[in-house]
Amino acid sequence: MARYTDPVCRLCRREGAKLFLKGTRCYSKKCSFERRPAPPGQHGVRRRKVGEYGLQLREKQKIRRIYCVLERQFQGYFDRASSSPGVTGENLLRLLELRFDNIVFRMGFAASRPEARQMVGHAHFAVNGRMNSIPSLQLRPGDKIEVRETHRTREPFKEAAELIRSRQVPEWLSVDAAKLAGSVLSTPRRDQMPLDLNEQLVVEYYSR
Repeated sequence: MARYTDPVCRLCRREGAKLFLKGTRCYSKKCSFERRPAPPGQHGVRRRKVGEYGLQLREKQKIRRIYCVLERQFQGYFDRASSSPGVTGENLLRLLELRFDNIVFRMGFAASRPEARQMVGHAHFAVNGRMNSIPSLQLRPGDKIEVRETHRTREPFKEAAELIRSRQVPEWLSVDAAKLAGSVLSTPRRDQMPLDLNEQLVVEYYSR
């Protein structure tokens, strides 16, 4: 299972936006982006004129890094989105939102997507009553996710119960904090997905 293993704070600085890859640290004064918002590298503070291609590339990289997906896998998601009926950009975001690890994050079981991916990989969760450790699994409306019974007493899930109560869960998901379980109610609409992403730039990038 390939994944990015280098420092993640430099990714936020490179994209010029907080990607919230380190959980609660991103909301504290320790956040590297708050202290050093310039791009990484010795020439990071230099002003650069960004063209149309640069804007498209940066938005593609931003979305890919938010969802912790590597390049080849992201290309596969775009190919699926473009071959499906509907708006390609919305299809792409919908596929990313319905990833198993993203839904674990959205439900509040983890403080960040990288943490959710690790939890799924360590087989802490069951989908429809069966253990599953594939972060990229595509979930569908009606699927039920729960922390496996033998894992519920572990420290991360004691903290998760409090995190769930303090986090606003999207309308297309439901969560029961007491049972450490939740379900997918429907596929997300565009207004229920992150509004600060411009998926049309990604479509233009791959349509060159």
